[in-house]
Amino acid sequence: MLRIKDIDQTQAPLLDHLVELRTRLLRCILALALAFAVCFYFADEIFAILVRPLAGAFPDGSDPRLIYTVLYEAFFVEIKVALFAAFFVTFPFLANQLWAFVAPGLYAKEKKAFLPFLLATPVLFIAGASLAYFVVMPTAFRWLLGFDGEVAGLTQEALPAMGPYLDLVMRFILAFGISFLLPVLMLLLNRAGIISREQFATSRRFVVVGIFVVAAVATPPDVVSQLILAIPLMILFEGSLFLMPKTKPAESEKAEEATQAALVSPAPAEPAGGEPAPTPPTS
Repeated sequence: MLRIKDIDQTQAPLLDHLVELRTRLLRCILALALAFAVCFYFADEIFAILVRPLAGAFPDGSDPRLIYTVLYEAFFVEIKVALFAAFFVTFPFLANQLWAFVAPGLYAKEKKAFLPFLLATPVLFIAGASLAYFVVMPTAFRWLLGFDGEVAGLTQEALPAMGPYLDLVMRFILAFGISFLLPVLMLLLNRAGIISREQFATSRRFVVVGIFVVAAVATPPDVVSQLILAIPLMILFEGSLFLMPKTKPAESEKAEEATQAALVSPAPAEPAGGEPAPTPPTS
């Protein structure tokens, strides 16, 4: 049952909400612009961090190179790097602005239910991105660089370009980071009553197939990279099922409700002496 104190007292008209939305959007844009300016100044250092998995994947004694085939490609790579880094740096502030705008329209119980998922989102995303950076990308790049050699007397040499390489790195990081948000999505759907734990459990085979399809699309065409993404996702899926409460059958719920109603409702008072009270005569 809802009570007045569960609802925030900020019942502003529509115009005030639009003004607040504009203010928060301007703050987000300003924060992104400032972070972009700082990250663009350090774009070379940030790009050097993103290049380390590729540099370590080249065999010893080789001459690793990163080329660009269009004159303006290096400049646009720095812009992409600055935007990519600025979004990661300002994500806590952007999430805080979003929460500050949405929270007044939620009930107290909804805030308590939603806040843990908001806090778990960056943690899981960073975990997935770290797995991609420290494990998946070095493994995949070593496998891809293994095609160097000679083919029909011709030298086959890997000359990765800056633009396609950055696109591949961003694809890896975003794919693994977003995929690791699977528990957040599952628990939110379960908490909202859209999908129950039993429904998730019965559709396990379809979920496993979907996980391997996502792993095949998001990673290079090698089995190792696909398994590195698919296995943690299956572990996260089973862990989410473990955290979900079990739903009771409808009959047991009805019986429990009837029992609680009988215990709460007071029994009719009996007169002293143990005999039932006489019924008044009808006129």
